[in-house]
Amino acid sequence: MLLRGGAESLSVCCGHCAPAAERRRWRRKRGRLGVVTLAGDGSPLRFEILGRPAAWRDGRELDLGPGKQRAVLAVLLLSPNRPVPTSSIVEAVWGDEPPDNGANVVQKYVAGLRRVLEPERSPRSPGRLLTLTGAGYALRVPPEGLDAEIFQDRVREAHAVRAAGDPARAEALLRDALSGWRGTALAGLNGSFFEAARGRLDEERAAALEACAEIGLELGEHARLVPELIRLVAEYPLREGFRYLLMLALYRCGRQAEALAAYRDARDFFADEFGVEPGERLQTLHVGILRADPALAAPPAPADTPPADDLPEPAGTGAAAGFAPPDPPAAAPVRAEHVPATMVAAHPAAAGQPWPGVPVVGPAPAIGWPPPQAPARRRYPWAVRTGLILAPLLSFGALTWAEVAYFAARRRSGTLGLMSVGYLVMTVVFFYGAAATDPEATGWWDVPMMFSVFVTTLGGGVHLALITAEPSSPPDGPAGLSEAAVDVALIERRVRRDQARSLVAHHPAVARELRIGRPDLARTFDDGGLVDVNAAPEHVLAALPGLDPYHAKLIVLARTAHGPLPSVDDLAVREILPFHTVHALRETLIAVPPEA
Repeated sequence: MLLRGGAESLSVCCGHCAPAAERRRWRRKRGRLGVVTLAGDGSPLRFEILGRPAAWRDGRELDLGPGKQRAVLAVLLLSPNRPVPTSSIVEAVWGDEPPDNGANVVQKYVAGLRRVLEPERSPRSPGRLLTLTGAGYALRVPPEGLDAEIFQDRVREAHAVRAAGDPARAEALLRDALSGWRGTALAGLNGSFFEAARGRLDEERAAALEACAEIGLELGEHARLVPELIRLVAEYPLREGFRYLLMLALYRCGRQAEALAAYRDARDFFADEFGVEPGERLQTLHVGILRADPALAAPPAPADTPPADDLPEPAGTGAAAGFAPPDPPAAAPVRAEHVPATMVAAHPAAAGQPWPGVPVVGPAPAIGWPPPQAPARRRYPWAVRTGLILAPLLSFGALTWAEVAYFAARRRSGTLGLMSVGYLVMTVVFFYGAAATDPEATGWWDVPMMFSVFVTTLGGGVHLALITAEPSSPPDGPAGLSEAAVDVALIERRVRRDQARSLVAHHPAVARELRIGRPDLARTFDDGGLVDVNAAPEHVLAALPGLDPYHAKLIVLARTAHGPLPSVDDLAVREILPFHTVHALRETLIAVPPEA
């Protein structure tokens, strides 16, 4: 018979052929190798709870019986080698609806488990694997006999190896530990007890995954980790650690804009769900990416790594496959024309050198006011478009003004609003004339009536055909630019806003000199369309989407009477604006501290 445990193997003929002392020595050896031996049977037995609870012998899964019996086994496996009181088993398995004879039912299920786990045991003999003590039932599980304990042991060993300075072996141990998971822990078992245990085990798994990803970044495996981290962020959206590692991996791959977009997604998620900002660690990394902090660069390759030319290329990679390693992240250069001439003497950085501790940007496309929150034009299905065009014809122009007014409100277009008023006036003229004149007689009133019905019917149909026509260029984008080009422009705008915010946070005097957040003033520095709540005039604030003159006046009065706002969130804290409005304008508003 061949017994295996870990990396060892042992070959014996039969335990009954040896003397008693020799048999005891072999039993101790089998216990160290993680083998559970049964009376009269030398077959190994192992248990699993990192997935659906299961028991295996000789590579064959055992039939654990009905669901409640499997749940009783899971309760015992969550406290291996320790007695569990019968009352605790009843509470864990049945919760708030225990059976009348709970102790007898548990005894029945324990007897069923004994028949499955110890088939060679005689009915009247006491159990050796599942025993009854004065404190309750205990399931004997030796080392390496339970997948959860194996996982925890491997994780502890990996942390010790990592602390000893061997990250490569630590990563291998963590991946080996994580490979033991077969799905959701304790799958198929319901109740508060199992939910709590499942949450505890899942937290251990998430911590191991995070540690494994951290070690991978230490080893320079950022390109390989990006897809895995994207999946982990979706699986564990509340863990900031995975978002941190994803941003760092993207940055080290030369994907700075995507790293900043990942931070913005995290900020939006936490604001929407809990009304809070990301943690300090994420915010510090965000600032570091904006500043192109050298400390965030990928670690150097190990000294004993052979040159790249001497390494064999895997199949399907290399230049033949169109693969090129990512360029190191770098900030775009700034030019002197982006800084006012008055700053050159006081700040030599305006002459072409970067600002101290702040990334600088190159020339941006002309991005004017208002900011990009204006609603975009949409593409209408042909059936909807046909119905919108035929409505003026079928209603003899009576619905034209309403349709144009709808598009005016949707696009916030004053021109369309005036046109809808004109259509309404002509509709009133037609119906008033039809009611006030004799249909049998012809008079001067027939001319404006015919003109009104012609314009509202035929002209309205043509007008709506033009309004609902598919745009020749993307919404709010320059004519001739593709959608990809507009996306790049929007990303550049976001990056410039983040860079302007970094200037405000670290160099407020420079931010004030560059007039960040003041679209009403002439300036050459592009801040991406930010608006300073501490300095922007009332009419600029009132022009923001979602704000009206009343709230704009409240902002001006609040900063005048109670002092400048330390942050944009103070608009909600002081109850000047509702929180949802502040959140909607978070990308546009900024609070620049005034000059002391």
